[in-house]
Amino acid sequence: MLRICVIDGQGGGIGSAIIRRIKDLFAAQVEIIALGTNAVATAQMLKAGANRGASGENAIIRSVGTCDVVTGPLGIVMAHALMGEVTPVMAEAISGCAAKKVLLPLSQDNVEVVGVHKAPLPHLVDELIESGLKTLLN
Repeated sequence: MLRICVIDGQGGGIGSAIIRRIKDLFAAQVEIIALGTNAVATAQMLKAGANRGASGENAIIRSVGTCDVVTGPLGIVMAHALMGEVTPVMAEAISGCAAKKVLLPLSQDNVEVVGVHKAPLPHLVDELIESGLKTLLN
């Protein structure tokens, strides 16, 4: 069974969209761990169908080392992203863990990723599934 950590902050909307889509397609093949930078984000991701969830810096630091895949918005690997909710220690733990990272190219205020097309969140989540997760599950 593939263990996927979905990380999000603020209201947890991005993580929830990812979780719902993964559950629709691969429910029996995956264990989804919702890791929120705050309790609201975690609660929303649990409502979306995550198997387990935890909130805060230490939970994220400890959990990313136990998963096969980490997913969420690009900001989760950047210190001070998501309006300051991603601490430098969180960003280092996420970017440095051995898990495959499949990130959505959602922009931060002062970061532009060149060569990436702009698309609505549902389309980006579909691409995340097709290019990042399907190959790991087949």
